[in-house]
Amino acid sequence: MRVLETGVRQVRVALSMVFGRRLNVRAVERLVADALLTLEEFGSLGDDVDELADGPFADPDERRDLQNRALQRTVRRLAKRSPFYRERLAGLDLDGLTAETLTRIPVTRKADLIARPADFLCSAPYLSTQTTGTTGRPVQIWLSRYEMELWPALISLSMVLRGDLGPGDRMQINLSSRATAAVQEDVEVCRLANASCHVVGQIPADESVEHLLGRGGNRPTVLTGNPSYLGLMVTAARQRGYGPDDFGLRAIYAGGEMLSRSLAQALRETFGAAEVGDTFGMTELLPVGGRTCGRGHLHIDPNMGYTEVLDLETGEPAGPGRLGELTVTPYYPYRECMPVLRYNTGDVVRTLDGEPECELAAVPAVSRILGKAGTLHRTAGAVVTPRDILEALDGTPGLPWPLRHRAGVGDDGRLHVEVASRNVGAAEVTERLRARDIDARVTVLPVGDEEAARRFPLRCDLLEHTFTRSHA
Repeated sequence: MRVLETGVRQVRVALSMVFGRRLNVRAVERLVADALLTLEEFGSLGDDVDELADGPFADPDERRDLQNRALQRTVRRLAKRSPFYRERLAGLDLDGLTAETLTRIPVTRKADLIARPADFLCSAPYLSTQTTGTTGRPVQIWLSRYEMELWPALISLSMVLRGDLGPGDRMQINLSSRATAAVQEDVEVCRLANASCHVVGQIPADESVEHLLGRGGNRPTVLTGNPSYLGLMVTAARQRGYGPDDFGLRAIYAGGEMLSRSLAQALRETFGAAEVGDTFGMTELLPVGGRTCGRGHLHIDPNMGYTEVLDLETGEPAGPGRLGELTVTPYYPYRECMPVLRYNTGDVVRTLDGEPECELAAVPAVSRILGKAGTLHRTAGAVVTPRDILEALDGTPGLPWPLRHRAGVGDDGRLHVEVASRNVGAAEVTERLRARDIDARVTVLPVGDEEAARRFPLRCDLLEHTFTRSHA
């Protein structure tokens, strides 16, 4: 009987996704519970688990038709309920909209959300959150109660099905309390997956490392945080002589900033985590998100929204191997309160030249995030991305994590790079860049940690001193 009930719930949820009806949150939560019971009873979820986890949009042959219907459904609702989009969509054939004709609609930018937030509301707001503001003025985002309940249920189902989280796991959450939605989401995901969690926040990194030791037998098995803060934790752990045998981590999930290959390897070596996940997500786009495969591609879930890469020069869909800005439309019914259409994230990626050959090949992919469009460096010789510099310098002996630096193009057309360090010289930094075919004039600033943070701020600098021992 339980197998039959589970099958019925699966069909109902799948049909809701295909036809764009509001999902029954309790049905999704019960699917999570069904999966946990199956694991407990049989030790495995079966051979068809990947198909269930990837969702109905994963089939390339069916994806285009489903995408077109989802886009039409989404824009019709926006034209009816959102004053901002009622103006923007006036005169367009919304019933005949396709992925190809979507480009006729101007992109939405962060400045639009800041200037006219009330005109984006499409349903009754329940919770207000905001972006962290590390890349400019924070954006206030309103969420409905339905969204706040649905997103953790969907994410928890996916994580349980893939074996990323489950009973016996304990998640340590090292995210800034400004990221209200993300923290709340992680807590609910753990509850649904029958895992425990510890919301630590961004306190001084040495204290977060002590929490990982799990005094009293409650060692975390999963850690989540921003790369720059995780870099501080690597430095703090190594300074105290800790190594992988001191921790119980099996997975670390990083997001919100670029994670270098060097830092990912340092996280594995220092904390003993077999998996270090590099994820993509934005408050404005939840629950649309992406994960990075073993080949370094960013795969963005096609079930929750439609993703475009717009050429930096033309604004049209970028061709194979071209740089472009990631632009995302979350679908209704996953985003209902303050949805966005063709939201230009400002994040630059490179389209793939050919189909991906990796473990996530069924999910559309682009390159890792390369930086923000406004931070690309157009030198006389080539375009240098922030990731080019990060990958070249991160892990350099004498440059502790997180890397503190700034780059720009000088009047001479060359890249100028400033790096904060008391333990490395300009010649060594120049050589590291040259090894990556980056010609740069380097200045090393021999400043301490506080001055380096003031000059080169990162997300890890959003420390919450109220929660530290020294203020207890």
